Amino acid sequence: MSQPNPEPTEVDSGNPEVPGPAGPGAAGVDVDVSHLPAAEEPAIENDMTAELVRQLDERTVDLQRLQAEYVNYRRRVERDREAVRVAATVNVLTGMLVVLDDVERARQHGELTGGFKAVADSLERTMTGLGLERFGQTGEAFDPRVHEALSLEYSDEVDGPTATAIIQPGYRVGDRVLRPARVIVAEPSVAPESQSEPGVDAGVGPDAGPDAGPDAGSDVGPPTATVD
Repeated sequence: MSQPNPEPTEVDSGNPEVPGPAGPGAAGVDVDVSHLPAAEEPAIENDMTAELVRQLDERTVDLQRLQAEYVNYRRRVERDREAVRVAATVNVLTGMLVVLDDVERARQHGELTGGFKAVADSLERTMTGLGLERFGQTGEAFDPRVHEALSLEYSDEVDGPTATAIIQPGYRVGDRVLRPARVIVAEPSVAPESQSEPGVDAGVGPDAGPDAGPDAGSDVGPPTATVD
C-alpha cells in the first residue's frame, strides 16, 4: 500500500529571524540607544555653561576697566601736552613785551614809518595770532586784578575808581594776565564836612568890653566908710 508524498517544505535561504527580548524590540525592530546621553550629562553641561558665562563676565569687566584707564591716560597726556604748549608760548610772549613797548613808544613819537612800520605790524600780527591780547583803556573802571595803580588823584568827574590815564598797556593770553596795565587812578573827591566853630562866650574874648569879666554888670562896688 503506497503512502502519499509529503508536501514539499519551503526553505528560506536568508537568515532566520530571531525574536528579541520583550520590549521595544519585541516586534523585531532593533533600537540603537548608544547616542542617548546619560542622566548626568545635562547637569555637567549646565555647570560648564555657567562657568563660561562667569568667565566671560569677568573678562568683559577687565576690558571695560582697561578701556577706562586708557581713556583717562589719553586725556591726561593731552592735558599735559596742552599745558606745556601754553607755558612755552607764554614764556616767549612775555619776553617779547619789551619789544612791543619799544614799538608803541616809537608809534607815539611818530618814528614808526617805512620798513620799520612794516616789521612792527608783522610782529604784532604774529603775536596776536599766538593768543596775545592787549588791554587797558582810558576811562574804564579800575580792577585790581588787571590794573596796577601808579598814582592816585581825586576828581569830581568820576563816580568810582577809574583809570584816567594808561601809562603802560597790559597783556594777557586767554585768562592768564602776563602783565597788568599800569594806570593812574582817580577817585571821587569828597568835600570835607563843615565843622561849626566852638561857641564863644560874649563876655570872654577879644571883643569883650573893658568891664567884661565874671563880675561884669554887678552893682557891687568898693566898700565905703561910714561916718558917725
